[in-house]
Amino acid sequence: MSDLDIQIPTAFDPFADANAEDSGAGTKEYVHIRIQQRNGRKSLTTVQGLKKEFSYNKILKDLKEFCCNGTVVQDPELGQVIQLQGDQRNNVSTFLVQVIVIIIWFSYIYS
Repeated sequence: MSDLDIQIPTAFDPFADANAEDSGAGTKEYVHIRIQQRNGRKSLTTVQGLKKEFSYNKILKDLKEFCCNGTVVQDPELGQVIQLQGDQRNNVSTFLVQVIVIIIWFSYIYS
C-alpha cells in the first residue's frame, strides 16, 4: 500500500467553553430547598445557600409563621442551614420570592 495520510480526529469537547475559568460559569448563587424524610410521615425541610449578609435567625422567625418549628444549624461543609419541621417547600419558596422582590424594589427606589 502507498503512503496514506491518516487523520485522527481530535476529541471534541462540547463543554469546553463552560469549563473555561474566565467564562464565569458557576458564579450564580442558588438557594437549595430540600426535604429529608425522617420516619413515617415526619420530614424536615432544609434551606441552604442564602447569603451570609442575611440574618438567619430573623428569616427563621418569619418562616415560623407557617405553624412549624425550626432551627439554624451550622454545618462545616454547607455553612448555616435552616431546618424546618414538616414539608414547607412551597411556603419557603413563596416567602423567599416575595422577600427578594421587596429587596429589589427597595434597592431600586432608594438607589
